[in-house]
Amino acid sequence: MNDRPDDPDIPLAPFPTALPPSPFPPLEGETEPYLEAAEPESRPADPPSDWIQTVDAHDLPTAPEPEPVNPLLALGRFAFPPGEPPDEEGLAARDRRWTSRVIVIAAVFLLIFNIASVQNWTRQQEPGWITTTVGRLAEVWSEQMALLGADRPREAVRDAYERARDAEWSSSPGKRPTP
Repeated sequence: MNDRPDDPDIPLAPFPTALPPSPFPPLEGETEPYLEAAEPESRPADPPSDWIQTVDAHDLPTAPEPEPVNPLLALGRFAFPPGEPPDEEGLAARDRRWTSRVIVIAAVFLLIFNIASVQNWTRQQEPGWITTTVGRLAEVWSEQMALLGADRPREAVRDAYERARDAEWSSSPGKRPTP
């Protein structure tokens, strides 16, 4: 069954019922060992089923062929075998390293982009040598960061918050807040 009348019909069965003759006949005196082993007397009979009776399902491959191994990968696995998985103490040490790195990175970002909070904190403390020193260092740091423009994101967020806080919010759905 096909759409083109010139093409030969393709059988509808999943396997061909008869093998076509080989395009490569055996040489003189040569026998085909696969034909000798396939004689019906030497093969056990298949159990009855509704499948094509002349097909031996045991000839089908059951597992995929193994992929070829890259020689460099094999050498690397041999030269540097993977270590044992870490125990609880190793996992705890890894978690502490990760936590300390996150804390340091967060502190650096806050030091760069939120120095105004340090200034506000020093103004709220009792006057003393430490708070005065930290306040002066924070002022100098704030001026240097303002020259680089690192204070602009904080100012933009603060201005947006103040505009939203001071806006007049109405309960009617058609009106927008006035900034």
